[in-house]
Amino acid sequence: MAARNGSLFCLRRNRFRTKKESNQVLSGLAAGGVDIVIGTHRLLQKDVAFKDLGLLIIDEEQRFGVGHKERLKQLRANVDTLTLTATPIPRTLHMALANVRAMSVIETPPEERLPIKTTITKDDDTLIRTVIQREMDRGGQVYFVHNRVMGIEQMAQRVRKLVPEARVTVGHGQMSERKLEKVMLQFSAGDFDVLVSTTIIESGLDIPNVNTIIINRADRFGLAQLYQLRGRVGRAAIQSYAYLLVPKHHQLSDVAQQRLDAIREAAELGAGFKIAMRDLEIRGAGDILGAKQHGHIAAVGFDLYVRLLTQAVQQIKGQDGQEQMDELAAAYLSPLEEDIQINLPLPVYLPENYVTEEHLRLKLYRRMGNLSSLEEVDTMGQELEDRFGSLPETVANLLYQLKLKVLSRAAGVKYLNVEGEQIVIRADTLEEIDRDVLQRRLEIGAKVGRRQIWLPLYKDPAIWQNELQTTLQFLGQMIHDPGG
Repeated sequence: MAARNGSLFCLRRNRFRTKKESNQVLSGLAAGGVDIVIGTHRLLQKDVAFKDLGLLIIDEEQRFGVGHKERLKQLRANVDTLTLTATPIPRTLHMALANVRAMSVIETPPEERLPIKTTITKDDDTLIRTVIQREMDRGGQVYFVHNRVMGIEQMAQRVRKLVPEARVTVGHGQMSERKLEKVMLQFSAGDFDVLVSTTIIESGLDIPNVNTIIINRADRFGLAQLYQLRGRVGRAAIQSYAYLLVPKHHQLSDVAQQRLDAIREAAELGAGFKIAMRDLEIRGAGDILGAKQHGHIAAVGFDLYVRLLTQAVQQIKGQDGQEQMDELAAAYLSPLEEDIQINLPLPVYLPENYVTEEHLRLKLYRRMGNLSSLEEVDTMGQELEDRFGSLPETVANLLYQLKLKVLSRAAGVKYLNVEGEQIVIRADTLEEIDRDVLQRRLEIGAKVGRRQIWLPLYKDPAIWQNELQTTLQFLGQMIHDPGG
């Protein structure tokens, strides 16, 4: 990538530069004699000094590890930073969706580009020979990805045997710098028909004449990695093909099958964001839903976690909680985000031992966030019981709270909270009804004010839960049918 972009600028920094050339670049950076430097992770090392760094652009963000990102945090203190990636990792995407980071999505592909036709198939000699021969017949070249250095020469020999007329070369990261550079330049110049390589081709290569890629043991690759590899072809206005090979006699894991299905389904141009969202669902955004998380996040679940995180970000930024969020964040969070605040002494979440797969729990949380009627909540409860067994207390509490949200929305309630030994219901709609009538309909101990209702918090949760639900139902009925 640094070499390709370096053709547009005067100075670049990568492992293909001589030590003398690299030292000249570093001296220029420290003295301020270099305006733009394009480099690899080498630019993040401590011996690299910038006289006045003003803008940091990070391409292929998903390839940076924790150590690199810690170094980036140090640089970011007083530096404007732009991060680019076709497939953000789940943690980064989640931070953007939660409004911790600003995000902009570019979905418009270059003109005349065609979607890559993706096929998932069993490893087969006849298929490999046919695919390579077809690409060669139309004057094109082929990537063959085999991500095991130990057996890569044997794989190259297999390709040579299957297609004797093909000119085959090998490239991987353990080759010497000069030899690898020579192989890449020769392949780019058209001296070879097939490049058998590891994932070293994943980023930076832009060879319009390569329009077929074969990925061996595709079940071993991550979703974002498959998307990046597939993106090495289809760089021109020519139909391109991607073949994802899996073993003939091998049962794929559920996660591997989900990854392969996702990459096949996301065949349209500019599908990187869709792929990243699917990766987020499959892998999760970390351990926020699991027992590994410190603190009490497991007791509140993803719904409240996202809402609290979003509110905290807005407070830090000095924004009003009601201000409209970024459109993309809103599209993701709106099913979970409610304008009704409910804070009751009830643990509400899907336990890990009840719904074991994290990505499935995430899907269920999002579905629950979309429920809009008591009937839908009851149906969800029946579905959970049918699929996973009897409802644990925390799940029953979660469904109860969803019912409260439905009733609160219908009654114009904005706030349900516990204050001392009372439950406080805040609703401006109380001013629109005959509050004396409502007072008479409620249990002894309840108090109806101009904008608030106070209910006693009994020691037995079943009692106060029933009274709270009944109160919300009464309030909703009186608002929609004042004379009833």
